[in-house]
Amino acid sequence: MKKEDSLRRRITVAYLTFATVSSVFFAVIAALAVEGIEVRLVDERLEEVAAWAGPRHAGGLPVEMPAGLSYHLGDGIPRSLRALPEGVHEVTIEGVDLHVLKGRSAAGEYAVVDHDSAYEKIELVVYSMFAVAFLGFMGFAVVLGRFLGNRIVNPIVELAAAVDARTAQLPLQERGDELGLLSRTIAGHTAELKQFLDRERFFTGDVSHELRTPLTVIAGAAEVLLAQTGIDPVVRAPAERIYRAAREASDTTSVLLRLARSPERLEWTPISADALVREEVARCQVLVAGRPVALRYAGGDDFVFQGVRELVLAAVGNLVRNACQYTERGHVEVRLEGHGVIVEDTGPGLPPAARARLRNEPIPAEARGSSGTGLGLGLVQRICSHLGATLVLTEQPPGQYSPGSCIEIHFPEKPAPVNPSLTGA
Repeated sequence: MKKEDSLRRRITVAYLTFATVSSVFFAVIAALAVEGIEVRLVDERLEEVAAWAGPRHAGGLPVEMPAGLSYHLGDGIPRSLRALPEGVHEVTIEGVDLHVLKGRSAAGEYAVVDHDSAYEKIELVVYSMFAVAFLGFMGFAVVLGRFLGNRIVNPIVELAAAVDARTAQLPLQERGDELGLLSRTIAGHTAELKQFLDRERFFTGDVSHELRTPLTVIAGAAEVLLAQTGIDPVVRAPAERIYRAAREASDTTSVLLRLARSPERLEWTPISADALVREEVARCQVLVAGRPVALRYAGGDDFVFQGVRELVLAAVGNLVRNACQYTERGHVEVRLEGHGVIVEDTGPGLPPAARARLRNEPIPAEARGSSGTGLGLGLVQRICSHLGATLVLTEQPPGQYSPGSCIEIHFPEKPAPVNPSLTGA
C-alpha cells in the first residue's frame, strides 16, 4: 500500500485540514475584532482629548495632557502633520508610530497626537497569542488525527491479516460496532464460500471417481473389439473412435480429480516443454489424417518448468485437438516461444462466446446458448489457474485461408509449491 493511500494518513490530513480552516476562520474574526476595538478605543480617546482640551485652550486655561498625548492648535501644529486631512490617521514620523486626530473648531484647525500609544504593544501580544494558539491547535489536531486513525485502522488491519492468513476464527466479531458487523459478515460469507467450494470439490471428485470404472470397461471392450475385427474397416473405424473417446473421457476424469485437489497436494515435477509438446502433437496426428490440414510442430527454444504432467498434457492437448477439429484446411502449428506454448491455426477463429470466456468478459447476449461457449477452453483456463500459468488469446490477421486464432500458454518461472507429503515432512 502506498503511503498516500493509507487511511491513517487520510484521517490525519482531514483533522489537520479541519483545524487549519477553523483556525483561519476564527483568526480572521479575531483580527477584525481587534482592529475594530483599536479604532474604537483610539478614536474615542483622541476625540475625548480634543473635546476637553479645545475649550480650555480657547479660554486661556492651562492644558495638561496625559503622558504621550499632545494638543496643537493653528500654527502650533507640526509641519509634518499640517497636510493631513481631517480625521484619524496612523502615521510614522522619524521612525515613531503616531495616532493623529485632525479637526477644526471655532478657534481654528487642531491636531491631537498620541505619541505613546500602548495599543500597538497590546496588539502584538494578542497576535502572538493567536500564533501560539494556532500552532498548538495544529499540533493537537495531528496528534488527535493519528490517535483516532490508529484506533480505527488497527482493527481493520488486524481483520485483514486474519482473513489473509485464513484464520478459522476472525477477530472483532464480539464488537457491537460497525467493525464487529464487518467481521461477522466476512466470517459468514467465508464459511458459505468454503462450504460451496467443498461441495464442488467433493462433487467433482465423486463424479470423476464413479466415471473411471465404466470408462475403463468401455476402453477395454473397444480394445478387444479392435483385436477381433482385424482390418475390417466397417467395424474397426467405429471401434477406434469408441476407444479414443473412452481414453479421452478417462483422461478428463483424471484431470477433474486433480483439479479437485489443492495445488500444494499435487505431484509437481520438472517438465521439458519440447518433449511434452512433441508427444502431444504426435498423438493428435490421427485427428487430421485424410484431411487437407497439416499438424506440425515448429519447435522453438526448449525450457523446463515445474508442473503437473497430466494437467499440462490436458491443457496443451485440448488446444491442439480443438484447433484440429475446427480447422477445415490449412495448418495447425504448435511452437515454443519465450516461456510458453503457442497453438496457431487457420480455422474460422473462436466464436464470440469463447473469446469472451477466455478474456473474462461478459458473454454477448446474441452469443449465449449451449453451443460455441468454449467449455473445453474453460477447462484449460481452470488448469492454467491451478498451475499458475497464463492463457492468452491473439486474433490472427486475415491470411491465405481464414483469420484463424492463436492461443498461448505461458508457464511461470517461479518454483512449484512444496508438497509436504512428498518431502517426508
